[in-house]
Amino acid sequence: MYRTARSSRRTFGIAVAAVAAAALVLTPMNAATAAPSAKACEQRNNNSVDKLLECVKRGGVLEHLDAFQRIADENGGNRAAGLPGYEASADYVADRLTRAGWNVTFDEFPYTYIGPSTLTQLTPTEADHETGAYTGSGSGEITGTIIAVDVVLAQPADTSSGCEPEDFDPAAFAGETDIALIQRGTCNFSVKVENAVAAGAEAVIIFNQGNDPTREGLIVGTLDPLVVDIPVVGASFAAGVALAEAGSTAFISVPQPEERPQRNVIAELPGKNRDNVVMLGSHLDSVQAGPGINDNGSGSAALLEIAEHIGKLKPQNTLRFAWWGAEEDGLLGSEAYVEGLDQAQLDRIALYLNFDMIASPNFIYMVYDGDESGYPAPVPVPEGSIQIEDLFESYFTALRIPYDDAEFSGRSDYEAFILNGIPAGGLFTGAEVVKTEQQAAIWGGTAGAQYDPCYHLACDTRQNIDAKALYVNVGAIATALFTYAYSTEKVNGVKGAKFTIGDLLPRPAGPQGTVGGSGGLAHEHGVREAA
Repeated sequence: MYRTARSSRRTFGIAVAAVAAAALVLTPMNAATAAPSAKACEQRNNNSVDKLLECVKRGGVLEHLDAFQRIADENGGNRAAGLPGYEASADYVADRLTRAGWNVTFDEFPYTYIGPSTLTQLTPTEADHETGAYTGSGSGEITGTIIAVDVVLAQPADTSSGCEPEDFDPAAFAGETDIALIQRGTCNFSVKVENAVAAGAEAVIIFNQGNDPTREGLIVGTLDPLVVDIPVVGASFAAGVALAEAGSTAFISVPQPEERPQRNVIAELPGKNRDNVVMLGSHLDSVQAGPGINDNGSGSAALLEIAEHIGKLKPQNTLRFAWWGAEEDGLLGSEAYVEGLDQAQLDRIALYLNFDMIASPNFIYMVYDGDESGYPAPVPVPEGSIQIEDLFESYFTALRIPYDDAEFSGRSDYEAFILNGIPAGGLFTGAEVVKTEQQAAIWGGTAGAQYDPCYHLACDTRQNIDAKALYVNVGAIATALFTYAYSTEKVNGVKGAKFTIGDLLPRPAGPQGTVGGSGGLAHEHGVREAA
């Protein structure tokens, strides 16, 4: 009895220390809170949250972001799949992990690279429109007449353009070379394109809907599982308006695809229980338009910095970290990885935690909505996901930091895991959605601006992050890591240590309720649906 009580008090003290350490990352380093030296951090076993965060506070996360920026600068301005910037990023992460004592492997998967596409309007005015090829597009060069298909340019631009075969006038597509101009809305892109091909279109342009600020910029998605022989490219709403003018003609070029196999970086730290694996992951690639420092250098750098400081840890459960490739092209790396596991290997994975965009400059703190209190999930939510959400919410509650729900939409690398029944959760600080007045009053920042104004743009640079949001989320990741490294009983029923830090955190205070509909929508990588 006495020993149990003493153990409880000791564990409670560790939990309080962990929360206090997490609070320290919110303040600048000074003489009173100076972190241990780099040498001390390398030599000691950082076997608690407070020890780990003392070392993380030295600024290593920001140093990794600087490294990703340098890699992009030296490789055409991006770290996109199929290009040298991604390869250099993967080598950088693998080298740092190997030196930190992790077992590092490269998980290769097939990848079809399509180079930069072109969309040039020729008449009635000349203009080069920003574009990109849809996954599943054919290649080639086409010059032809634009045929607008049931587009609605007046707001609110409610449209089902291209969703029905009847939307395509056979007489209009009887010309020599016709390009279908289709607007986003209502049905999957694959349905729109399939109907266009059946009508005789030689190419397709799908432009954004324009019905709210998040649907005005360039839209490029996936036709999966559809693959077509004709070029299919994207455009912004403004470009669509211009191309819809009477007498419009255009030139479209989609380069010939190349097979360029890509690599996920997988690092493992064996635990006493080899059959209960705790996975954490983030995508390492950027879009071709920019260096991707918030999206997703932020999640990648946070996991790398944490991993570097726990190489001497002896956890109860095996830890496995992943840096995914080709996420921006439709979650390809994580999907290929999970598809490559047999059922026994899948059964060993206790849970998966995902960190994608955790330092948005106009942030709000969000936790994946496993209990569907803010959103009905469009995908199955495996049992145990609610408990993961509760743990992250308890962390924010302990620090008296407001938080809200992020839709559990399956639009990041956790999708393949939850579709295979593996509990998942994670953190998110926002992408293209516009911050409301209510949210600005709670979290600060600028109402009327996107959570990340540089989302998928060239300006997603080292200056495009909020360091406070980044370090608050690093504390949350560390808290979850040390909880699940020692026990996943609350998630999957596998017993471990009797007490963990998570056991003694306060009950969640509850989300702020500022999101719903599209308010916390995760960013749309590989988006299939137009609605």
